[in-house]
Amino acid sequence: MVVVGKQREENVAEPVLTNLLADDRTPWYKKPNLRRLYFILFPAYFGHATGNIVDGRHEYAIEANLKGFLGAAYSLGAIISLPFVPYLNQRVGRRWTIMFVAMYIVARILLGFGIPFCIVAGSSLLGELGYPKERPILTSLFNSSYFIGQVIAAAVGLGTVTISSNWAWRIPSLLQIAPATVQIVTVMFLPESPRYLISKDRYDDAFDILTKYHAEGDRSSVIVKAELAQIERTIKMELEESKQSWWDMFRTAGMRRRLFISAFLGLFTQWSGNTLISYYLSDLLNMVGITDGVTKSKINIGIACWGLVCGTALALTAPRFKRRPMYLTCASCLLCVYIAWTISMERFMSTKAQSAAILTIFFIFAYSPAYNLGYNALTYTYLVELFPYVGRSRGLAWFQFYGRGAGFFATYVNPVGLARIAWKWLLVYCCWLVFELLFIYFFFPETAGRTLEELSFLFEDKDKANEVAAAVHKQLDEDDEKKKVTAHVDVQETKNAV
Repeated sequence: MVVVGKQREENVAEPVLTNLLADDRTPWYKKPNLRRLYFILFPAYFGHATGNIVDGRHEYAIEANLKGFLGAAYSLGAIISLPFVPYLNQRVGRRWTIMFVAMYIVARILLGFGIPFCIVAGSSLLGELGYPKERPILTSLFNSSYFIGQVIAAAVGLGTVTISSNWAWRIPSLLQIAPATVQIVTVMFLPESPRYLISKDRYDDAFDILTKYHAEGDRSSVIVKAELAQIERTIKMELEESKQSWWDMFRTAGMRRRLFISAFLGLFTQWSGNTLISYYLSDLLNMVGITDGVTKSKINIGIACWGLVCGTALALTAPRFKRRPMYLTCASCLLCVYIAWTISMERFMSTKAQSAAILTIFFIFAYSPAYNLGYNALTYTYLVELFPYVGRSRGLAWFQFYGRGAGFFATYVNPVGLARIAWKWLLVYCCWLVFELLFIYFFFPETAGRTLEELSFLFEDKDKANEVAAAVHKQLDEDDEKKKVTAHVDVQETKNAV
């Protein structure tokens, strides 16, 4: 792990609830209601896990500029939808937004338009509904679930690569109905976000949900009461100063800083070289002498399976560490992989040495754990922590705008760059990764080890963070007082009975 210099303290609230949660040592799988919730939540991942079947198909002679636009069209549809995403999330809630996108995913032509609704609502719901102790793991698994779709897509590509008719592309397209169907069937079993309910003054409903899933039905749970007090106070303070418009995102220095960080994070997730492998693996393999379609499909499914293994493993482990060191380690590893990959590809193209081709394939595989360590495992965990409730949907949409825009641009220019300057195109990514490393070091704040409400005023006045902590202390003091009164009454009744 990269050694990180001391980061200045941000205005996080006192970790009252975090310390309280530390005393709960019962694992989630021993809590029936929570276990059931996580099982139902899993289909929410499917909106992000449909995959893109772009390799393992017949070769067609497509001009580089047209090939770039065809690959980037998916991102273009996503960009167009983004202005509507926060409005729908705030107006109808997280659950109905996922239902909305599931219907859109059924039609592949609208997949690019619909997917941001699901990503923004799904990641928000996971972060806001999950038990605070497991919340970072849940939001990390959200992104790694992409590999489920990638493996299925790669397997379908391998199975249809030898079909000579139009069914070679029709079958993969039709099969994309399946995850949307699962989503439509299961999404109505999901409870709504307690934070959304509180923002709509539905406190009793929020309390019922938190009690059922975070306390296994115990309505006297101290953790649930403290959690509810923290959420109520934080959202009330946020709503007092917010008109819930896009202007709120630019009005204060704290929100502008969040937008600045999330915009570049969106660029980093798409400009770190991943689109080159995702969309143009076939071209890369051609450059090192691998031209057989079946062989390419086998390599593609191997990469997908490897991505699922290391992506899931890192999603389960990376959130346990500090966010900044993980991101710095991720960027450092990506830079090392790309430098080595560039050298091996240049050696093959200059000498045609088979060993250089094998090394190139090795570094393509090595890219996956390096990327998954930070940009896959931590991205939505970090974003949900970075933005307060009122700005979370817009903040995630803002990130999506830059991510999709970066994806559109990178997907468009990659085939052009490879066609014109071959291996030298990889040098562009090497230089960009150096910039990523510096940006993360100087601008990324640390957010690990706190609840969402304890991070709500990360860049704002310290007094606001203290007010949130005071609300939790007040709730805990009231519970202690009630316990003392109850104990006193019990003692008196015992004496009277004697």
